[in-house]
Amino acid sequence: MDAEKARRVLSEERDRLREMGSWSREHAPSADVQQEGSLGQHPGDYGSEVEEAMERQGLADESDRQIADIDAALARLDDGTWGRCRVCGADIDDERLEARPQVDTCREHAEVA
Repeated sequence: MDAEKARRVLSEERDRLREMGSWSREHAPSADVQQEGSLGQHPGDYGSEVEEAMERQGLADESDRQIADIDAALARLDDGTWGRCRVCGADIDDERLEARPQVDTCREHAEVA
């Protein structure tokens, strides 16, 4: 994968993840602890609201983590180190970069990451 294609793919994925994270935050149910056991609300409903809020927050957090990985890859593109293993300095094979252009290790050092 060449650097221009990588930058385009990474930027598109970053935009998608930002949108997904924003949507998750905007549509997260507000599970108010004060409501537990209040008149008209079944405790199971409250538990479902809490679970959904936690899932949405987890999705937003994972989106943020992936965006940070993409930002790091874009920085490597800018400084000329993208496509090289951060552990041994060897070129990362094209198949690996095609699958995940944000990786910063070769296959041999994938477990280090």
